[in-house]
Amino acid sequence: MNFLFFNLLNDGGPTFMYPTLLMLILCIVLLVKAFLKGDENGKIMSLLKHISLFALVWGCLGLFIGLIEAFDLISMASNVSSGVLADGLKIGLLSPSFGMFTFLVVRLGIIILIAKKK
Repeated sequence: MNFLFFNLLNDGGPTFMYPTLLMLILCIVLLVKAFLKGDENGKIMSLLKHISLFALVWGCLGLFIGLIEAFDLISMASNVSSGVLADGLKIGLLSPSFGMFTFLVVRLGIIILIAKKK
């Protein structure tokens, strides 16, 4: 299982996947801090919102850059099989999927923090 996770990180493009992983870890640390110590002035909550949105957009940027590179290679090739194209699209979707996962996990944490306050 661990090898599969790191293979997916590398397949999705380390330039986009590893920063997203770091953002997820940072947000989890901030969520734990907010749960344990509270967030009276809302600074942690605001930071969590911004980082989660950045992770989402960062993943989508990875998709677009990957697609541009893939289409450049496809336009140079004389014939591309549907299997190669499908595999490339699958790999291209890893980065935005991980960005969406990070966004949703952090937003769920924010919802729980808000529910805990009231």
